[in-house]
Amino acid sequence: MKRNLNGQSRLLLAVNGLFVLAGALSGTFLNVYLWKVKQDFAMIGWFTFSQQIALGLTFWIAGKWVKERDKMVSLRLGIVVSGLFYLLVLWAGARTVEYIWPLGFLFGIGSGLFWLAFNVVYFEVTDVDTRDLFNGWIGILGSVIGILGPWTSGVIISVMKGDLGYRVIFTVSLVIYGVGILLSFWLKKRKKGGPYHWLGPFRHFEKDSPWRQAIPASAAHGLREGVFSFLGTLLVFISTSAERKVGQFSLVTSLVSLVSFWAVGKWLHIRYRYVGMLIGAVLITGVIIPLLWNVNYLTLIFFGIGTSLFMPLYLLPVISSVFDLIGKSEDTVEQRVELIVLRELSIMSGRLVGTLLFIIVFGWFPRMTTVTWLMLGLGASPILSWIAIRKLFKPRADAPDTV
Repeated sequence: MKRNLNGQSRLLLAVNGLFVLAGALSGTFLNVYLWKVKQDFAMIGWFTFSQQIALGLTFWIAGKWVKERDKMVSLRLGIVVSGLFYLLVLWAGARTVEYIWPLGFLFGIGSGLFWLAFNVVYFEVTDVDTRDLFNGWIGILGSVIGILGPWTSGVIISVMKGDLGYRVIFTVSLVIYGVGILLSFWLKKRKKGGPYHWLGPFRHFEKDSPWRQAIPASAAHGLREGVFSFLGTLLVFISTSAERKVGQFSLVTSLVSLVSFWAVGKWLHIRYRYVGMLIGAVLITGVIIPLLWNVNYLTLIFFGIGTSLFMPLYLLPVISSVFDLIGKSEDTVEQRVELIVLRELSIMSGRLVGTLLFIIVFGWFPRMTTVTWLMLGLGASPILSWIAIRKLFKPRADAPDTV
């Protein structure tokens, strides 16, 4: 079985790494920066909510350009818009909290343009035999960046007075985005597809369609992501009042994640996805439980290490299985852009519901115990994701080769 990545796959990994590095340096502390200006969970929640709306709509609308014209333009434009976002944050400074919605939309548009193009190209440069390996390398790369990026930012912010440290790391992110754009020109121009079907993403609910399992599984996956995308590191800062601790938290958890993604990407083959995803889903839920009794740096480190250790068991199967569905036949390959949009809209729906639940419930009961119980409830959604998608695993183990 072929288990090696080709040159274009490795180059795509490098471009992805630079994009993720820029986000890790600044994005890890973006919500902390906002919290220091205005201590309001609802504000952070609405900022995340606006990002997710923009991201999902961008996937749907930009799908036409990506399929019918040039994927690389979308990828590069996504990097440019993301850089523009941090440029505006630098300009606005403490007034950033006054522009949560427009800045959230801008951030979501940049992310949507990049990740739509990335996911389509990722599908085209991998196949069923290399998808888990590629995803494993994505996890490894993200972990290495998570070790170095946030820790470095935390040190810089702690050493420099006032907001100077934040302005430095936001500027460095702008430079890295520029390098990412330059490197992307070595990616080959991809073939254009057929006409884009605007309602294509919504036509996969027919009886016996495997997407009837994949869509709710992706939505359940998003339930957790919406809130956990900002809550973990923010709780570390709230508990310690130290950016250095946030960087330390990211360093430790990313180091564990590095080893875990490498191991799972190397050894978790298709036939083990059924059991592997279930074990991962249960364990990443279980590590939240200590937070119900006490939220401090020790319990947060336990939660972070546990999540980093077991997340790949859950994440790689759910991602790879959905992309394998896209490569199931010539018809689905032709519709790959619409199906990737469908996947993202499903995840976005889950993210929006999870974030809204957090904002509404915390608004009714504004206390830390509400936050931790919501974390447990939303954090258990990977189990729902496994329940929804589990039927796809066993047939896939014996299915004919896919693209």
